[in-house]
Amino acid sequence: MNLSLSQAVGNALIARGWTLALAESCTGGLVSAALTELPGSSAWFERAYITYSNQAKVECLGVPIEMIDSFGAVSEPVAISMAQGARKNAAVNVAISITGIAGPTGGSPEKPVGTVCFAWALGDDTKHTTYKTMHFEGDRSRVRMQACEYALTELIHLLASHP
Repeated sequence: MNLSLSQAVGNALIARGWTLALAESCTGGLVSAALTELPGSSAWFERAYITYSNQAKVECLGVPIEMIDSFGAVSEPVAISMAQGARKNAAVNVAISITGIAGPTGGSPEKPVGTVCFAWALGDDTKHTTYKTMHFEGDRSRVRMQACEYALTELIHLLASHP
């Protein structure tokens, strides 16, 4: 991932005086690694939760197991719950969650390999949680990298439009 994208996120957060937390599943810490490559990122990057397993999503972020059972770990409701849990637990202004199927196995006709669900929880109010499901093409590495770039690019857009 290019450092200019990470720097743009850092600059946007610094301009607001905000801090960030991440809840990563399929990206396994790639977003966290990209952000912490920047000197001074400790001023705005609080922490990351690498919640790869369903149990970790429940224990670390408070995602209800019934939600995972009903919708699957790769779903918008779970992504929303992950982002809101990370924002609340880390006491930050904004949190991003990423959960998906990077492949090469694990996909289904309803959720093919490359399906990634995102959520961005901004501020203290749950009405400011945005979410989206994307489908990325390519091998496992490519899907994970595209997910990282999308998560940060969308955060920059959301910060620019958020009051």
